[in-house]
Amino acid sequence: MTTRVVHYINQFFAGLGGEDTATVPPASKAGAAGPGRKLAQLLGDDFEIVATVWCGDDHAAGPEVMDDLLALVRAAGPDVVVTGPAFTSGRYGLACARVAAAAAAEGIAAVACMHPDNPGIDEAGTAPVVASGEVARQMGPSLETLAAAVRKVAAGEPLGADDGRVGKIPRRNVTVDRTSAERAVALVLARLGGDREATEVPLPRFDQVTPAQPVTDVTTALVALVTEGALVPDANPDSLESARATRWLRYSLDGRDVLPAGEFRSVHGGFSTVWANEDPHRIVPLDAARQLEAEGAIGKLHGEYLVTAGNGTSVGNARRFGVEWAADLRRQGVQAALLTAT
Repeated sequence: MTTRVVHYINQFFAGLGGEDTATVPPASKAGAAGPGRKLAQLLGDDFEIVATVWCGDDHAAGPEVMDDLLALVRAAGPDVVVTGPAFTSGRYGLACARVAAAAAAEGIAAVACMHPDNPGIDEAGTAPVVASGEVARQMGPSLETLAAAVRKVAAGEPLGADDGRVGKIPRRNVTVDRTSAERAVALVLARLGGDREATEVPLPRFDQVTPAQPVTDVTTALVALVTEGALVPDANPDSLESARATRWLRYSLDGRDVLPAGEFRSVHGGFSTVWANEDPHRIVPLDAARQLEAEGAIGKLHGEYLVTAGNGTSVGNARRFGVEWAADLRRQGVQAALLTAT
């Protein structure tokens, strides 16, 4: 009996374009498309990709889109739902994880594929996620990992680290041969023997960041204001998320000496914003920066401030924001930045 597979991809891998088509709504076609063609070859004759479902990355972030995507998935009658590979693409990863999670919640076997640093991993719910490479040029080996995972998932077998599984793995109660005291002693002995990796509780990986060299002469430096405090114009015109941010924004400071209450507010969802909204300078200290500029204590203030929301933001997205901020400010000739955090 042939296993029926539905494959979810974004507009780029569906061949519809890049950012210019990121708002296309959900759609589907019979058979495999884009990377699904190679995936079908790797899966072999016992599997058939009966439909490919896609959606623009921007549109996929909308609140109602998952119902439409799941309806397209259901219509194809899948035995397994496969999403990705999404690599490190944040919006695509979120969509892949959410489609897999929605399918799993309906009792359909599902597996997603993305890089371990992709912010979508935490959205996958009970659906397993296997690792892809960082970028699309690693499509080949990523599809091989995915195909092997699909075969196991279709057979009802659990995926583990040896299968490339990443992200949170739901805990299961199992019976073991040794008591906790015996296992603890074994771990201590392993540690004393030089094994620094042995553990029953894997810890998260944290980056080691080398601090930048201090500014030689701040009185001649171009200084920028940046914040993860989610301070935006009062209407939040660009819809910055209050939690689990997937992007950052910029707003002009040209011609401004102050940020008046009522014109700016914080949409951060991780703390009470009453005091910040009463005086937005508690988040973006434009008033003090202008005073330093007038006194000659700094050379000049950059004409924009950069902003995101740090509330629950994934390590992958936070790392990406930092890299993008640094690159953007460097292009503008900025030599120092003042980060206000919550």
